[in-house]
Amino acid sequence: MVIQGAEPFYCAGGETGVLLLHGLTGSPAEMRLLGESLAEAGFTVLAVRLPGHGTIPEDLERMTAGDWLSAAMDGYAVLASDARVRRIAVVGHSMGALLALMLASLRDVSKVVSVAAPIVIRKERGLSLLPPRELSKGMFLPKKQPRLPGIPVRCLVGYAVMPLLSVHELLSVIASAKEALPQVTAPLFVVQGERDHTVAPESADYILARAASREKKLTRLPRAGHRVLLGVERVRAFSEIIAFLRADEFME
Repeated sequence: MVIQGAEPFYCAGGETGVLLLHGLTGSPAEMRLLGESLAEAGFTVLAVRLPGHGTIPEDLERMTAGDWLSAAMDGYAVLASDARVRRIAVVGHSMGALLALMLASLRDVSKVVSVAAPIVIRKERGLSLLPPRELSKGMFLPKKQPRLPGIPVRCLVGYAVMPLLSVHELLSVIASAKEALPQVTAPLFVVQGERDHTVAPESADYILARAASREKKLTRLPRAGHRVLLGVERVRAFSEIIAFLRADEFME
């Protein structure tokens, strides 16, 4: 059973469809404020729920990197079948950003936005202490819940624990995203918070250096943490994402 608030959401709009991809242990709820801003700006918006999310952590433990990429591709197919949509952009946060980059290497994406993509994870996150895969089954690590003042509860639907098997799958997603970057040719916008305690700042530089996109843009947000789209600089992030998606596009 899906937790209330963790459902996918869709907003009908103009000819540019925007696929939203959330992060590991999160849900479409964390993309809700961005989605609403995009809808108000005239975009058609679809936020998918990645497999294993929004139910119970044990479901997440059973999912693989391939399951998550397949869900992103399914979301793309749904937008592509929408009669009003003529072009599709993709915006992802954290692991969703890695999936967005992978999707952009596989499908005809008009633009791609990567927010807090964990290409390089900070050493203090303790990845060196991760048990081997065969010892990680059934192990769940409590997650620290950041303070997000002013954010409605409906945007905070996610798990309070991290299955360690899912961390192994995240590492697989990171490896695949790195391999995909030379095949990413769509205009690219990378957003990185400078107070991100999960993602190392060189992640943004790595993406920009290796993506084949001719048009590349980077914004570093000095007061933003990992949860950029729910943090203190979310309004600036939304504004810049909308401006990037609107550039050279014909909105209805």
